[in-house]
Amino acid sequence: MINQQSTRQKISASIHPDTELGLVALTVSDLSRSVAFYHDVLGFELLRQEAGEAVLGAAGTPLLHLRELPDALPAPTNVTGMTGLYHFAILVPSRADLARSLLHMVESGYPLGGASDHLVSEALYLSDPDNNGIEIYRDRPREDWPHANGQLQMATDPLDLRALLTEAKADGRPWDGLAAGTRLGHMHLQVADIPQARDFYHGVLGFDIIFDWERMGALFLSAGGYHHHLGLNTWHSRGGRPAPEGSAGLRYFTVHLPDTEALAEVVARIDSAGIARRDELGGIVVDDPWRNSIFLTIGEAMPTEVGAGPSRS
Repeated sequence: MINQQSTRQKISASIHPDTELGLVALTVSDLSRSVAFYHDVLGFELLRQEAGEAVLGAAGTPLLHLRELPDALPAPTNVTGMTGLYHFAILVPSRADLARSLLHMVESGYPLGGASDHLVSEALYLSDPDNNGIEIYRDRPREDWPHANGQLQMATDPLDLRALLTEAKADGRPWDGLAAGTRLGHMHLQVADIPQARDFYHGVLGFDIIFDWERMGALFLSAGGYHHHLGLNTWHSRGGRPAPEGSAGLRYFTVHLPDTEALAEVVARIDSAGIARRDELGGIVVDDPWRNSIFLTIGEAMPTEVGAGPSRS
């Protein structure tokens, strides 16, 4: 439990503005099926595969760590009463790259779950074979992000898919997977309580609040003025709990700090709040109030035994 009094009184520093997200790790029920989906449909490069595990990425950069739990239950995306992954968001370098991803998905016959223009970005939504939510998006240039009264503006407007497909066809390049420079742009989680999420992700970890829409069941936070590195909502999970043992879903996601001093500042806030943490080679692991694990690191390491969330064994 977070020591809320000490958090509010003592902790006011923001996480370092150069903080970014790194690799995301999922539990899946059938590794071969998932590798085929992420490689063939979305264009991830298979970097490594061994017994029960695979690492995929783009242009040699690891982005996704899959671990098999045979016959795992589907992930709890949009299931009433369950916390966990809402979606992880893959940021591609340009609109042309997003257009090429859309065209390839259409040609692959894989169904989209949705598409939105958020003013700051354009996004496609779908789910993997285990119901893990995925967003693929491109950012508009930061100087073009709209503001009103000093406040960043975002929306959920329809995305012009026809114009995006036209751009992909005009581009004419053959499909060869995700472009170099693709990375994990943000994480969106289902939580049980917005004030508790705010205390942890803002008060302890130090992410800045961009939009606090508690009345609408959502909170968006970031480092360095980005539109959001973290989305948190209670739309289907207010008062909820993690999914049952043996479910597919999020194992952990990675937060990259720029240096040891920046990491030490976050660790100090975690310790001050009385939250348990686990040392890992290259960083530490901490769980949010709903057992979503976060690996805080300054390097490219992957934690060895992070099994938090519904698939912990």
